[in-house]
Amino acid sequence: MPVEWKHHVVSDPAILRGKPHLKGTRIPVSLVLGYLAAGCSAEQIMAEFPDLTPEQIAACLDYARDLAEFAVEA
Repeated sequence: MPVEWKHHVVSDPAILRGKPHLKGTRIPVSLVLGYLAAGCSAEQIMAEFPDLTPEQIAACLDYARDLAEFAVEA
């Protein structure tokens, strides 16, 4: 089931200095991506952060995918 990151990832200059974070939390997307990059499963991340849902974790990956597709002109 595809997850639309725009429903879960927000940025507000008053929260975490504008870093993208999961809506309704102070958990930055970069933190979740770091856990995933270190080999943690979604279940392990949710055990560490019980308020997170599988959809939010998937949204972090979808957000990263969108950023990776952004083409930079040289």
